[in-house]
This record gives sequence, C-alpha cells and structure tokens, in this order.
Amino acid sequence: MISIVRRAAPFAMLALLAGASAALADQREDAEIEAFRTSLAGNYLAGRVAGSDRDATSAAAYFRAALRDDPRNPELLERTFLLTLAEGDGDGAMRLAERVVATDPSNRIARLALAARALRTHNYSSARHHLSQGGKGPLADLTVQLLTGWSWLGSDNKAKALEAVDKLQGADFFGTFRDYHAGLIADLGGDKAEATKRLNAALAGDGAALRIVQAAAIFRAQTGDKAGALKALAELDKSAPRHPVARETREMIEKGGELKRVVKDPSDGAAEVLYGIGGALARQGGEDLAIVYLQLALYLEPDHPMALVTLGDLYDQLNQFQQAIDTYQRVPANSALKRNAEIQSAMDLDRLDKTDEAIGRLKKMIAQSPDDQEAIVALGNVQRSREKFAEAAETYTKAIDLAAPARAAEAAPQPAAPAPATPAPEAKPAPEAAAPSAAEPAVYHVKAGDTLWKIAESELGDGRRWLELRKLNQTPDAKKVIGRRLRDGEALTVGQSILLPQTAAKAPAQPKPEEKAEAPNAVAAGPAQTPAVEANQPAGTPPPPDKSNWSLYYVRGIAYERSKQWAKAEADLKLALDLAPDQALIMNYLGYSWIDQGVNLDEGMRLIKKAVELKPDDGYIVDSLGWAYFRLGKYEDAVRELERAVELRPQDPVMNDHLGDAYWRVGRRLEARFQWSHAKELKPEPPELPKIEAKLKDGLPDEQNTNAADAANKREGG
Repeated sequence: MISIVRRAAPFAMLALLAGASAALADQREDAEIEAFRTSLAGNYLAGRVAGSDRDATSAAAYFRAALRDDPRNPELLERTFLLTLAEGDGDGAMRLAERVVATDPSNRIARLALAARALRTHNYSSARHHLSQGGKGPLADLTVQLLTGWSWLGSDNKAKALEAVDKLQGADFFGTFRDYHAGLIADLGGDKAEATKRLNAALAGDGAALRIVQAAAIFRAQTGDKAGALKALAELDKSAPRHPVARETREMIEKGGELKRVVKDPSDGAAEVLYGIGGALARQGGEDLAIVYLQLALYLEPDHPMALVTLGDLYDQLNQFQQAIDTYQRVPANSALKRNAEIQSAMDLDRLDKTDEAIGRLKKMIAQSPDDQEAIVALGNVQRSREKFAEAAETYTKAIDLAAPARAAEAAPQPAAPAPATPAPEAKPAPEAAAPSAAEPAVYHVKAGDTLWKIAESELGDGRRWLELRKLNQTPDAKKVIGRRLRDGEALTVGQSILLPQTAAKAPAQPKPEEKAEAPNAVAAGPAQTPAVEANQPAGTPPPPDKSNWSLYYVRGIAYERSKQWAKAEADLKLALDLAPDQALIMNYLGYSWIDQGVNLDEGMRLIKKAVELKPDDGYIVDSLGWAYFRLGKYEDAVRELERAVELRPQDPVMNDHLGDAYWRVGRRLEARFQWSHAKELKPEPPELPKIEAKLKDGLPDEQNTNAADAANKREGG
C-alpha cells in the first residue's frame, strides 16, 4: 500500500540491526506504546531511524506497528519478522514466520525458525517438513542436513539420523561438522563404536577446536579412556593454554567428577548446530545472519554459555556495548565462562563511559579473588584508558608480581611424579601477541571468541584490515608457513594458526599532538611457560620474565612515563623490548620518548625507523617518525613522512594537524591552513580544538631556541 516500504531489500533492516540484542519486557512495552502514536509512514520511517541507531527494541516495535496498519505487505512482513528474530523475541518471531511462509513458502529463514520451534516442542516430523521446504545453497545444505539428522534421532531412528548427516557434501570444513555431529548423535543413540570412530575423525580434522576436544574428552572419559581424554585436552592446551572450559573439563576428569555431555537431547543438538554455524558466520564477517543463527540457538537452549558468549563478542565487535553486557549477564553462574563474561561486561561499562561502575565491579572481583590476574590487568587497562596513569602502574605491578611466584615455582626442582598443576584462571579469551624472532614469520593462534576482525584489530591495529589477513592466509606462503591455506567461508577454530604480516605487532592508540602513540590493552597471559633456567644461573634465583608477558611491562612503562616516572618507564620499556625484540610498538614508544626528551637521538631514530620498516603501512607509527623529525627541526623530512601518514590515515585529525604544522615550517602556509581546517572538521579531542583554532588564526609562533633539537645539543654537548 505504501510505496516507500517496497523500496528496500528484505535484509536491509537486518543489516542495520546487526547489533540488536534481546530487550527487556518493559523496554518493549514502552516502545510499543510510543509506536501506537505514529502513522504508518511515520512508524516505517521511525523504524528506519531506530535501526540506523542500533535501537533494536524501538525498531522492531515501530515495524510491528506499521505492519498492523498494512498487514498484507509482504516486504514489510518479512522485514518485521527478521527484526523481531534478531531482537531475540523468539515467540513473536515464530508467529510472524507462520505468516511469512503463507505468502513465501520457500523463505529459508522463516522455515528455519519454524523448524527450530518444532524441534523445541519435539515435533520432529514437522521439523523435517519445514527444513525440506526452505531455499537451497551451501549454507542451507549444511544447516538442513545437520538439523535433519538431529530430528531423526528425536524420532528414535539413529540409522536415518546418521544417513542424513552423511549426505552432507561441500567445502572441506563441512567434513568436520559432519563427523562432530555424527559422533554426538551416535553417542546419544547408544552406538559407542560409531561415536568413537566419528569423534576421532573430528579430532583428526580439527584437534584445536574447543567444542570437538571437549566432547571427545568427555566421551573418552565416560567410556573408560581417561588417558585419551587427558591427552586430547593436553594437545588443546598447547594452542589455547588455560582455556576455562578446557580447564574445567580436565579437572572434572582428573577428580573423577560427574561429566555431562556437550548435548543431552536432540533439541540441544540442534542448538549446537545453530551455535556452531552462527559462530562461524560471525568470525567470517557475516554478522547479520550470525545473529539470526545465534538467537535461534538460544531459542532452543536459552542458557547455552558458548552461544551467549559468542553473541556478546559479536555485539562487542559491532560496538554495541549495552547489548553485549545484557548478553554476558545471561551466562549461567555455574558456567566456566561466567567470570570471563563478568570481566568483559566491566570493560564494556567503561566503553559506555560508566567508568566508576566498571572499576567498582573489577575491584569487587579482585577482592573476592586476589590472584585473579585477568581482572587485575583489566582494571589497569581501564585506569590507563582514563589517564589514571599512576594508579594503572600500581595495578599492572600487582599483575606482574602474580607471575613472579609462578615463574619461581616452575623453575624450582620438581618431584619425580608431580601432581598435575592447576593453571591460573584466564579471562575472556583475547588475542595474545606472540613475539616472533627475527627469523620466524609472525603466527597468531586463534582463541575462543576470535574473529578475523578482532585479530586484525589487536595485531594489526585496525579491524578493517581483516580482509588483508584473509587474503594473506589464502596464499602459498600461508601453506608453506602454517601448513594450510584459509578457505573461503571457513570457520576459525581455537588453536588454528593465522599467518600475520611479517613481525606484525599491535598498533598504538590514536596519538595526541606532541604525544606518543600508546598500546592497546595489555593481554594477561597468566603464569606462562618459562624457558629453562640457564645452566650458570645461581640456585634459587627467580627465572627471567617470560617473553609472553612483554605487554605487561610495556603498558606499565607507558603508565610510568605518562605519570612522569621516566626512570621506571625506561626500565620497563627496555625490558619489554628485550622480551619482544621485534615488537614495533615498543620501538616506536621508546624511540620517540628518547627523541622527545632530546637524549639517545641516534638510537631513538633507529628504533622508530625499524618500527616503520616492520609496519610500513601503520599510519600511527609513520606519523611518529614524521613527528620525530619535526621535533628535531628536520622539517622537509617531517613533511615527507607526515604526508605518507595522512595517506594511510586520511581521517585522523592528529595526523592532519601534524602535517599542517610541518607545512607551516617549510613555508607552505596555504597548505598548512588547509590541513588545520581539515583536522578541525575531523573532530579532534576537545583539548586540541582551541590549539588548532589558534593556529588557523595566527599560524605557528616563530621558532625558539628551546626546541627538541637545541635541547638535544645541550644535553649531548653539541
């Protein structure tokens, strides 16, 4: 009836609402009441605006109100269904799905939703009917065959269940899905021999996938193969050390405690299918559909901890922090992931500028568990991001001190038959930067919750470089270094190796004028594997800090430097560089600090230039080199590097401001004012805005004999 409703594709609004989360009932009611006050066109337009603002509750309510005024509009009906499903209102989505299939019988998502409802109510023949009616395609085939298998198990027909799963054909990684779910089905169906064969095949296909290892370990322990169970978990620990789920599973096996299967019935199995595919979609950039799959998984199993954490991680990735918090809060209290979810919730509160509440939560967690290194590091990161540098330094010191006793214990003589040690707790699995040697390619090992976006953001400094990562890992070089190429559509698995650009390091946060770029949040690795003690090291001497803890010393060094404790800062930065000699961030920060103070000029420039060599496409580090030249009065060199930095980061206000300053000093006054004007338009930090406006009015003041170059000459006797 209304033409504006027919112009957008059915999934357009779903894309706008990729960050939508399940809303509270009272929020829905408020939005519904408000929607009743608006006309059809007004509701539609209000829904579009709410969608662009990522307000899922209001958007879904406005579209439902519009649909009440135009109930026969198929495009509006489908759009409302997708929004309601993405919002997490499962029951409401099911009612709309019935209407969608009445007008579009092959609508894949509507049929999938109705199949999920049938599985939840144990109406397995109905589930198979809906699955058979949906559209076709690789993703549809993967979903349909696995869910059909679980429906046949629900109908007490294990043979047809395995037959349905075995019909699955497609990409190589389909085989891992097939073997994993066939193993689970065979186990629940009482066929231990078949379950053993299938789960072993799944392990062989991807022995670093957390859920496969967990399921196989539990099955082996339950069938009397305790050694085999612990072996699988030990292999996983090499690629994902101290993962809380793996740790909990291992402890239960060692203690002989009651072990629960990964899935307990066909409905759980269906939820596992939807969770697994949803997580894979999220990791490959398919956020819209990932939310649909994860919400359907939670419709079947509302307390699925892995689905909840994955959905929360996805909201974090989309910068939808309140939705992430709401989702993390739903993680069951008895889940091994609960503590990680609580830490991440606190970090998200800080991102929402609820810093006092975030700090309060983290301090409460630390008071309850004083040795919780992950919570301590998270607290330090919050304090540092809020420029409470002295407090952050003290907090990081506590985290570093926690690692020292563990290192000493590891270095101490061990009895002939030591009891298995319980690893330190680990926070929300986060990207951890290894420090590759100069002769080794940089390789990252995937952790739970990782996506190519997250890895690119943490290791390359910009999540938008995920496509670069994907392309690199599809080259012959990837196969040569890590033994395999990344396939299109492949799901990342815990422990999987990802090739990074040579000696990749995390990129600094946006620098301010006349300040160095800072590091991203430190990653606390917990007590890590310590190298063997040198043969000539005196007995009882604690071993040196572990290389994996370089980031802790680095961020503490930043905190010391920013709180004007340079002697301590310099010591930490040097130690961090010793532990990770190819980390460009450390070189950049230490080198610039020296130049900024007018000391160690040659070494400082060498470090910054080496950082640029390691990361030539990192605009922040290139900007540091240009600004270092500027501070030394080498303005032509500064212009050259700063122009390149702006090419790499054209929307960065700091870099444009720096380039304006350099242009002014070389007499290019018109271009200088243009760059300052552009910097002003790019919304710089509030303290910098009046400085830019002053330069636009009066230009830079004449040079004084107190710049960094002159100061350097005085200090070094020049």
